[in-house]
Amino acid sequence: MLEDIIQERRKKLEAIKAAHIDPYPARVKRSFPIAHAVADFDKIAMSEGSVSLAGRLRSLRDQGKIIFADIEDETGKIQVVLKEDVLSDLPFWRSVLDMGDFISVTGPLFATKRGEKSLEARELQFGGKTLLPLPDKWDGLEDVELRLRERYVDLLTHPEVREMFMKKSVFWTSVREFLQKHAFVEVETSVLEPQAGGAEAEPFKTHHNTLNTDFYLRISLELQLKKLIVGGFDSVFEIGRVFRNEGIDRDHLQDFTFMECYWAYHDYKELMKLMQKMYQFTIERTMGTLKTTWQGYDIDWGQPWPEVDYVHAFKEANGNLNPLTASRDELFDKAKALGLAPEKNLQKGRLIDLIYKKTVRPNLIQPCFLINTPILISPLAKASSEQPEIAERFQIVACGTELGNGFSELNDPLEQRRRLEDQMKLKEKGDAEAMSLDEDFLRALEYGLPPTAGFGMSERVFAILVDRPVRETVFFPLMRQKDKK
Repeated sequence: MLEDIIQERRKKLEAIKAAHIDPYPARVKRSFPIAHAVADFDKIAMSEGSVSLAGRLRSLRDQGKIIFADIEDETGKIQVVLKEDVLSDLPFWRSVLDMGDFISVTGPLFATKRGEKSLEARELQFGGKTLLPLPDKWDGLEDVELRLRERYVDLLTHPEVREMFMKKSVFWTSVREFLQKHAFVEVETSVLEPQAGGAEAEPFKTHHNTLNTDFYLRISLELQLKKLIVGGFDSVFEIGRVFRNEGIDRDHLQDFTFMECYWAYHDYKELMKLMQKMYQFTIERTMGTLKTTWQGYDIDWGQPWPEVDYVHAFKEANGNLNPLTASRDELFDKAKALGLAPEKNLQKGRLIDLIYKKTVRPNLIQPCFLINTPILISPLAKASSEQPEIAERFQIVACGTELGNGFSELNDPLEQRRRLEDQMKLKEKGDAEAMSLDEDFLRALEYGLPPTAGFGMSERVFAILVDRPVRETVFFPLMRQKDKK
């Protein structure tokens, strides 16, 4: 029973303390990571009389006067050989060591008769005594909920999960590197805002005790970054957390990492070209290739990305129903016919978006640019001078989902006020995701925003690359508490 194992380990812990050995020292001897010892094994074995390696015990094979063990750190694994005639206190160590314990071992490197790279223990030091046993097999292999709740065990027992998170680090590092090479300045803005704006999403609300004021956790980085462009920066970006009080599914989280960049004196067409280069640079760095697989499809990120016209695709998928000219009632009836169960208060823009996400987006599998989006669903984008009903906007779409969103920013303060006032009317009618009117942002626009193109992307892109639900690509996603129904 687990409780018996825990009690036995506690007894061993007391035995270690009784021997005047610190089971949880502040430091241990370590010459270098295990992978370095393995990679330069022959050179180190010949030049170094003794080295110290540290890691977690992953196996113990007791053969009487000799014990074979494997220790592992983040970089790799190596065999350690403990001999009674060399390590005089081996009987003591045999009595207190358990799988999962952290130890440091000092001695010479050598190869066994079978050629296995090993370290002969001349000295052993505790790095940390474990009280819970590591599972030989992860019992929750098919239980995603359990794996996410106890991610630390998942990481210990599934090396491929650790490897995925290493790739995720490369992913964001590559995005940062690309933008910095193109003269974008990385900035940090506040997570708490008096108004949550820049996206259509329901925010989380909190209270600041000292100021006795309610604030919102940001749902976007957009408005604060555009204020920096007003303030004289020409190109900025931020990689940070945003928070949206929405549902849980394969593509959505409540808090997630987001990148937004703003590029003054450029429009959305120029930004499209730059973002395609950024995606391809990042994907190749992260995955080692521009060809990935998703849900059985071969995805080619290296091919030219075609432009897909929103209105044309919408009409083609919905019996020639034109989102620009259809009435609100026609769109509502279409949504009902598609089984979308639209709420009675949904207005035209929201209905268009709902139908598009059901009938058009799931069929866009290979990377493409979705352009000519209706201005009704683009409240922060500049309208096309040639066709005011559509926005100067593009979305990067692949694998049936949106993977990035950019547009020429609306820099007319009076038109922006009118659109946000329209959003507030929708909010008053019960649309919780409609945008709020941010007076400080509008005041900033009145000081002048130059022609600017902006773009945003989330970690959903990485989830698509590794073909996993997005919450499985987060170390500790928010989950329902065990005692809650």
